[in-house]
Order: sequence, then C-alpha cells, then structure tokens
Amino acid sequence: MMNTKLIKDIFRIEKKPQKGLLAVEWVVMGYLFVTLLLLLFTYTKAYNPEEMLVGRLRVVVMTFALWIVYRIVPCRFTHFCRIALQMALLSWWYPDTYEFNRMFPNLDHIFAGWEQSLFGCQPSLLFCKAMDSAVFSELMDLGYASYFPMILVVTLFYFLFRYKDFNRAAFIILGAFFIYYLIYIAVPVAGPQYYYNAVGMDEIARGVFPELHDYFAVNQEALESPGYKDGIFYQMVVDAHNAGERPTAAFPSSHVGISTILMILAFMSKNRKLFLVLVPFYILLCFSTVYIYAHYAIDVIGGWVSAIVFFVVLDIIWRYKLRHKHA
Repeated sequence: MMNTKLIKDIFRIEKKPQKGLLAVEWVVMGYLFVTLLLLLFTYTKAYNPEEMLVGRLRVVVMTFALWIVYRIVPCRFTHFCRIALQMALLSWWYPDTYEFNRMFPNLDHIFAGWEQSLFGCQPSLLFCKAMDSAVFSELMDLGYASYFPMILVVTLFYFLFRYKDFNRAAFIILGAFFIYYLIYIAVPVAGPQYYYNAVGMDEIARGVFPELHDYFAVNQEALESPGYKDGIFYQMVVDAHNAGERPTAAFPSSHVGISTILMILAFMSKNRKLFLVLVPFYILLCFSTVYIYAHYAIDVIGGWVSAIVFFVVLDIIWRYKLRHKHA
C-alpha cells in the first residue's frame, strides 16, 4: 500500500509548481558565470577554450530544456530529473577544473613539504606498504568506490522519504561541490599519484620536493594504484581513474568533504539505519584516499574541516532564502 502511494506521489501533478529555476540550478548558473568570466580573461592561455565554451552552452540548454519539461509536466519525477541532471554533470565539471588550473604554477611541492613537516614522513607513501594484503587492499578500494553510490543513496533517500527537505539536501551537496571546484581552480594541487610519479619515489622518500611549475599542464601520467591488482574493487577504481581523473583537485579532498556532508545529512534525516549503513563505507573512504595515493593526509584533514564549514554556511544561506521567500 505504501509503495503504491509513494509511486502515485512521485507522478502526481503539483498544484503549485515552482515557476523559476531551482536553487541548485541557480548554483550551477552562478558557477558557470564565474568560470565563464575567468575563461574569457584567460582565453589566449587556455588549451581548449572553444570546447569549454560549447560545453557551457550545452549545460544552459539542457537546464532550460528540463525546466520546460517540468513546466509542462510539473511533478516530483520531473523535479527530480532537473536535480539529477545537475548531479550527473558533476563528472563533466570536474575535469574542467584542470583546464583552468593547468594555466597556473603547480603547488604540490608546498603541500608535500607541509605533509613532511606535520607527520615527519609521507603517509601516502608508507600506508600502502605497511598494509599490503589483498583483503585490506580490496577494503580500501571498496571504500573509494563507494563515493558516488553514497551520493546516490542519500539523494534518493531524501527524494523518496524526506521530500520536504530534498531541495535543501540537494542544494547543500551541489553547493559544496562547486565551492570545492572553485578552490581546485585557484589552488592547483595534483596529489601524490601525480606528484610522486613526476619527482620519483626515491626523491620523495628522501624528503626532496622540487617545484614543478607548469609540468602538469602537459603531463598527466600517474602512479599505478597500489594494492591487489586482481581485485574487483581495485579494477573499479582503476577504471574510474582512467575515465576522468586529471592532475587536479587534491586539496582539500572533496571525496572526504562531500562524504562528510552526506554523513551529516544522513544523521539529520533521523533515520538510524541509513546512517549506520553508511558509516563503515565512510570510514573506509577516508582512509582509502591516502592509501591509493589520491591525496595527502592534510587533504583529508582539509576535507573534514571544509565539509563542516561548507555545510554550516550553505545551510544558513538556505534558511535565509526560505525566510526571505515567506517574508
């Protein structure tokens, strides 16, 4: 009975459909506008400016196309499609950050130096060597591969069972993503998998962290992911890396940051089962980012701190928007 009612609610025509863009769509348009201005100012230095312009035009067209569909058939399903599209496009926006930060000097030598000063070593270099069993490797890769499923699970939960808070949850998730992307544009850090490979593992082990300037502007070679190479989850991580990874987005870790925000949303949903199911995957994910050379340990710390800051700020913005709407 409940399932039937839920399905009917998803496709029931709304009596008061939203007329303008959704909050998440305004976030996307804002990010698009800011990066468009940056692209225009750096047009002669950009490597693929025409492709970047065309891509942004397509995002605008797709956004307004789905808005029209929603206006014709205003229901929860078409509402969900509008938000799902923007989440799906995150995989396109991510490598786009590389197109910008490759124009600026690389900063990995600074972050690797901070890592050495803070821990007295390179945790990413030692972690996989200390825990090299097939079982532990697969657990780490399982954690890393859980990132997008965690986003999907929390988003769907709010859509299906906490619909009144669905727009808020989507706004916080998408808003945080685009804040991270702006940071990645301004702070070009490639991460251990790229920096260690460029410098050489022997030099890194000796605590030598040379400045690479614009090396990653034209070089994208990364270290082979450590661990059990015949593992199912190992192959999933490698395939995902080959599909869209770039020497960008190391600090702070958005994997850690976004998953932390997902855990906060899961906790605030007051659904104990959802929260408890996600906890082990979250813990594995946080460790895995360092284990597979994706991040420095300070990137993980930065992910935790930034997640709390972004959540609080975005939630305040949402509540202010809500009060202003009903004022």
